[in-house]
Amino acid sequence: MEKTILILEDDKDILDVMVYILEGEGFRVISTQESVSTAFVRKLRPALILLDNRLADGFGYDLCLSLKNDPSTCCFPVVLVSATNRLPELAETSLADAYLNKPFDLGELVRLVRRYA
Repeated sequence: MEKTILILEDDKDILDVMVYILEGEGFRVISTQESVSTAFVRKLRPALILLDNRLADGFGYDLCLSLKNDPSTCCFPVVLVSATNRLPELAETSLADAYLNKPFDLGELVRLVRRYA
């Protein structure tokens, strides 16, 4: 059974590359450029969430904190993705399981996904 990866990324080019790479690695990928609700995540039950900190309609930091503070979604691993130099601090305070700095190496992306999914 394929593991589902949820990607939330506002940059379409980066999103397209992530989807292409992870589908090529055998994952089922659901992607969006906007935030989603905790109810959506609860229903989808992703093996991993790759969450950009800046989305078209909000901040990944806030969504991560909401997911991690909700008993029905706190178990889903979240990797916070950003180019900010504050990413380690943001990941820690948002309770993210890991973080990925932009720009990132595609091999690093795959390793993180395999580790947490």
